[in-house]
Amino acid sequence: MSGREVGRAADVCVVGLGPTGRALAHRAMASGMRVVAVDPRPARLWAPTFSCWVDELPEWLGHSAIASRIEAPAVWTTTEHRIPRPYCVLSKQGLFDALPLDDATVIAGRARVVEAHRVELADGTEVRAATVFDTRGQAAPGARRTASAHGIFVDEDLAAPMVSAGEGLLLDWRDENGAGPDEPPSFLYSVPLGDGTVIFEETSLGLRGGMPQHELRRRTLNRLAAHGIRLRGDEPTEAAHYPLDELPPKAGRGRVIPFGSRGGMMHPITGYCVADSLALVDTALEAVRRGTDPIEALWPWQARLVYWMRMRGVYGLGRLTTAQSVAMFDAFFTRPPRQQRALLSAHADYAALGTALFMTVGTTQPFRWRYDLVGWTNRNRWVGWDYGRARPLDDLLLPRDSLLPGDPAQ
Repeated sequence: MSGREVGRAADVCVVGLGPTGRALAHRAMASGMRVVAVDPRPARLWAPTFSCWVDELPEWLGHSAIASRIEAPAVWTTTEHRIPRPYCVLSKQGLFDALPLDDATVIAGRARVVEAHRVELADGTEVRAATVFDTRGQAAPGARRTASAHGIFVDEDLAAPMVSAGEGLLLDWRDENGAGPDEPPSFLYSVPLGDGTVIFEETSLGLRGGMPQHELRRRTLNRLAAHGIRLRGDEPTEAAHYPLDELPPKAGRGRVIPFGSRGGMMHPITGYCVADSLALVDTALEAVRRGTDPIEALWPWQARLVYWMRMRGVYGLGRLTTAQSVAMFDAFFTRPPRQQRALLSAHADYAALGTALFMTVGTTQPFRWRYDLVGWTNRNRWVGWDYGRARPLDDLLLPRDSLLPGDPAQ
């Protein structure tokens, strides 16, 4: 294809076919637009596990995209909280199949130049379109505020002592991961995936530079051991490490439109992105049809204010100890449902979010910990923390310090 020009009459070019890019190309195509989509491997099934609140999904997305549903997921702080809001894990194949691109021009290639109306691929192919969306995701986080996770996929029968079918742990702060009180905090996320497995994923949010995989794996194994779960040793794993602080783009017509995590839609506190992006696809495309600025449509002042407040939240989360994190989440999960939704998922409910953040800080005990939350003290508590090197024992079923009571020394 070297030197070839494609799509001169195209309405939309989408660069990057992750879930949000594929949804954008699919909905543009379904609405009658002429679409060109570019991705190095457009037929590849996505690797990460994607989850969301059921009510976040757009109405046009069928139920086949849902692999597993949890009616009231649990949160463990000092006690168990049940969230009466259905949660789901998305089916990778189901979501992919729900977003066909049969009438779009799909090009397997890597973009090296992305401009407002032109995309140049590595082999010299040029794509021309009236509007270009860049949905390629984000670069490595470096020292930015980061989400890091290490997940282990465990058969449902083995996972049953902790998570059974129809149940899920959204945030598990119980003292079972082997981390000391003076070490950077992390929590467990665990849900059934609908394919006979459960993912156990130790997660850290908001730390500058994140937490390394060997430390997260050690903590995951410790949690499993605390519940008597012994692994075979050949369980698949997944790793996540991405920035949480990608700013919303500046408004202005006649420019490339970043969308998805590249366009500021990564939730700064939860690390979720896919459902919000899917819900905003039609908003962006309607602006394209009207000839108005999609960025302005996606990011009114209310949504930008919500993003700003959430960034204050992730700054606070990234400097807390484990005990302070537990106290803060204990306070938050006593807030009314609308306030919880304003923090966890609502794109532009600034009034409820402001109230939720104010009341969470105001009810976190003891009082002195509130200074850390707002950044008056310990602003850089975990910056430069040394996690040490990965130990060979981390590759075993259980590390030596995770043996169950009564086990003989190894």
